[in-house]
Amino acid sequence: MKAAKPSIRMVDLVSQYHRLKEEIDEAMQAVIERGTFINGPEVADFARALASYLDIAHVVPCGNGTDALLISLMRLNLRRGDEVILPAFTYAAAAEAAILLGLTPVAVDVDSYYNIDPAAVEDAVSDRSRAIIAVHLFGQSCDMHPILATAERYNLAVIEDNAQSLGARYLFPDGRSLHTGTMGAVGAFSFFPTKMLGCFGDGGAMATRDPDLAEALRQTTVHGQSSKYHHRIIGLNSRLDTIQAALLAVKLRHIDEAIAARRAVADFYDASLAGIEGIELPRRHPSSTHVFNQYTLRIKNGRRDELRAALRSQGIPSVVYYPLAIDEQEAFGAYLRPASSTQHARSLSREVLSLPIHTEMTTEELKRITEAVVKGLKT
Repeated sequence: MKAAKPSIRMVDLVSQYHRLKEEIDEAMQAVIERGTFINGPEVADFARALASYLDIAHVVPCGNGTDALLISLMRLNLRRGDEVILPAFTYAAAAEAAILLGLTPVAVDVDSYYNIDPAAVEDAVSDRSRAIIAVHLFGQSCDMHPILATAERYNLAVIEDNAQSLGARYLFPDGRSLHTGTMGAVGAFSFFPTKMLGCFGDGGAMATRDPDLAEALRQTTVHGQSSKYHHRIIGLNSRLDTIQAALLAVKLRHIDEAIAARRAVADFYDASLAGIEGIELPRRHPSSTHVFNQYTLRIKNGRRDELRAALRSQGIPSVVYYPLAIDEQEAFGAYLRPASSTQHARSLSREVLSLPIHTEMTTEELKRITEAVVKGLKT
């Protein structure tokens, strides 16, 4: 009997660990032997290293990416009922954080790059609008120049949800190039294991150029304390564990090679799947680099689920990010102010399919995946 082909992983964190094992083990063992599991020196060291990489003054670690969004909104002096404009095609965290604070999410349509449509943002502004959450989805930047112009025109704060695009850069018309997560009032980052910079659990951070805002964000992560047992503001408990910070510092040293590896995978997919009927390849925005946290196709003619099943039968995983637009989610209906149209977001939710992509992929695996995609669409 012919041996079954080994399954392919959507993200291979085990092989990544073994490649960096010596550095990771040394860093984590130092924390274990010292016993400083909460607020050890590695947390501040990692924050400084990430700030240096992003070329921004302040990075404030926290417990996870959702907390990063929640804390950012808490410190922007918004009031109950204020509106926050965000994309209809994204993970639920942005809308969820707004709703938990009594704010009103306004889910607007996205563009052909899967990111929030600047024109839809402009159309959605009302006299209650106070903030925009620009989610840099799948590995590339939103078109920030017009978004920031709209924010300035209407005095809106901009939060960048950079959970999926750490390392990407946006090129402004004047030639400036800035990292995603550093262009608005605050950038929110996630270090969930499958992200561009992932730890061995949950983790997050916020980035800002404003020293007063940075201090307010920092205090919020430790129950609003300015010093131990002195609570200046209402906060919560959202700390990055020392052992996770030690791990992240190691991985941060290798982030550029990780980005290069993902881009090589994306280039292989692009070359192998170009011109295949029924597929739309992910578009790369001319003003943004792409780090490919996901490689996401559009499968036309209603064949997305059929192709997904065909891949699964060959031991090839795939993921639908995201099967419902935000304004289609049952939990959010009563809290949203509907935008004029989210037609493109809804179409994407029925067509997108993300293929495996990570730093450890082999040419053999990539050939197997692309051949299975082509075959699945031809049958």
